[in-house]
Amino acid sequence: MWHNGDENNEAQGGLLMNNALLVIDYSYDFAAPDGKLTAGEAAQAIETAIVDRIREAHEACQPIFFMMDLHFEQDDLHPESKLFPPHNIEGTEGRALYGRVHDVYEEIKDEQNIFFIDKRRYSAFAGTPLNQLLQERKVDTVTLTGLVTDICIMHTAVDAYNNGYGIVVPASCVASFNPAGHESALDHFKNALGATVEP
Repeated sequence: MWHNGDENNEAQGGLLMNNALLVIDYSYDFAAPDGKLTAGEAAQAIETAIVDRIREAHEACQPIFFMMDLHFEQDDLHPESKLFPPHNIEGTEGRALYGRVHDVYEEIKDEQNIFFIDKRRYSAFAGTPLNQLLQERKVDTVTLTGLVTDICIMHTAVDAYNNGYGIVVPASCVASFNPAGHESALDHFKNALGATVEP
């Protein structure tokens, strides 16, 4: 499922920017203290920085994509069922955007540059219309924020690279439950994918 505020996409000319912001998996289950697969304090610490990025991108009329992990109860065929406990289950509060990220999304969700797209794999590109939507809007650079650095952010960054996009990763806007994995991923973004890693 994907939604944006104006599905007729009229007057898109005013929104043709070359940058897009992706907010990946900043859900209750990944960020809340009692989330099912939480990155804990590290996830909560990036909340303000993500909100600031959303507001900046919105003021600049850039496309903003809220990409959200989607799982189903007792889905034994999904490969993550063997790797992680159940999380981001359809119809549960675990899939809701967390904290003030949820609040700012509610403020802007009906505007035509705002998208909420379900994803079924780590990468925001896998099995979603993201690449097509970016191409339609002449986007050439994606800014990646959210959770977690060394899994969903990493796989999205690799697909962005393979699809020819420039990549920006603000370190203040990504986090992981694995501190070593977080640092390794930041290094990989910069040195293997040519990303701009900002403070």
